[in-house]
Amino acid sequence: MRLDKFLKVSRLIKRRPLAKEVADQGRVKINGHVAKASSTVAIDDEIVIQFGQKIVTIRVTDLKDTTRKEDAATLYTVLKEEQISKEN
Repeated sequence: MRLDKFLKVSRLIKRRPLAKEVADQGRVKINGHVAKASSTVAIDDEIVIQFGQKIVTIRVTDLKDTTRKEDAATLYTVLKEEQISKEN
């Protein structure tokens, strides 16, 4: 499954165009490598996403083309969530 579609289906990012933009800015890594929106996501991949001042690391546990809002969180496990400190 494409990265931008996974981010949308899993509800990590609300809209697919926004998921594409975040990936194209180099703010998403799959297994330690910078990923494009068209990169392929597989089960057990580790994805690191930078949201502004927060970095979220997840592991993909399932892939589905569509999912209900209540079930979206079952597609991944959050491994780490950290704040980026602002340095002056």
